[in-house]
Amino acid sequence: MTKKTNLKDFLINNAVIIIMFVLVIYTGITKPNFLTTNNLLNIMANMSYRLVIALGIAGCVITSGCDLSAGRMIGLSACIAGTLLQKLEYSGKFFKDMPPLNPFVVMVIVMLIAACFGSVTGWFIAYLHVPPFISTLAMMEIIYGLALIYTGATPLGGYITGYTKFSTGKFLGISYLIWIALLVACITWFIFNMTRHGKYMYAIGGNPQAAEVAGVPVKKTMIIIYAKAAAMYGLAGFMLGAKAGGASVNTGLGYEMEAIAACALGGVSVAGGRGKVSSALIGVAVFELLKAALQYLGLDANAQYIAIGIVIYAAISLDIRKYVRKK
Repeated sequence: MTKKTNLKDFLINNAVIIIMFVLVIYTGITKPNFLTTNNLLNIMANMSYRLVIALGIAGCVITSGCDLSAGRMIGLSACIAGTLLQKLEYSGKFFKDMPPLNPFVVMVIVMLIAACFGSVTGWFIAYLHVPPFISTLAMMEIIYGLALIYTGATPLGGYITGYTKFSTGKFLGISYLIWIALLVACITWFIFNMTRHGKYMYAIGGNPQAAEVAGVPVKKTMIIIYAKAAAMYGLAGFMLGAKAGGASVNTGLGYEMEAIAACALGGVSVAGGRGKVSSALIGVAVFELLKAALQYLGLDANAQYIAIGIVIYAAISLDIRKYVRKK
């Protein structure tokens, strides 16, 4: 009886992943070009910046929070990077006569700027006890306004080769974007599992009051979590701008919702206290494979949003089900 119950729970809790796996197999059988090396590498390149976003949001979700400002933070970061990395001879250059900066320097700049905004969000959550939903919603609007003022709502392009090479360049046949995402995943795994900050994060997600009584610096940790997450959004914006070859204030719009859903789908509990780097990786992979499979199967592009919405509903509902059963 116990084995049957465990099998039933496993099938229900992982129903979305199982269905996606079956869909991928079906698409691979019916569409021979789907499971080719080139196509899978393209899917992994699309996963790269989304994984970075999901890894940032995972820390917030583990502490029973969320970050609705991620998408707008990505847009602002992509725009800042774009304005600093345009060719000198580009006719629509944002800063006239200013030579482009080193791409690595710009990457650090956008990550630091984003981290500053994230620390402000974390401060409001930690010290003024503003719910994460409200605090990040307010920051989302502020970031969007700043991006509009900064760019004048003007699309950006004309990037130097040194920047776009982050997307077009390869090492061992694999895009630099994928290597960056893998590096971020390794660093995040180390932070989550091997540092005091990681232990504090899980303790806060499990029970913030008990964590504080136990001596965990809850306020400081919360600020670091949201600052760290925002730095990852900045990196993702930098990566996305390189891949797209351009940017606008709407770059990254809505990516935070998919990231939160991907975390929940992979096993990062929205109830807090549970989640791994592999959880974010699995969730992002499922979403990207789903979108790619639906495209190959010829589903209308607009209808794909409906399918993604259904997956989000299912992922969150199953996560809440697991939490309720544990209680």
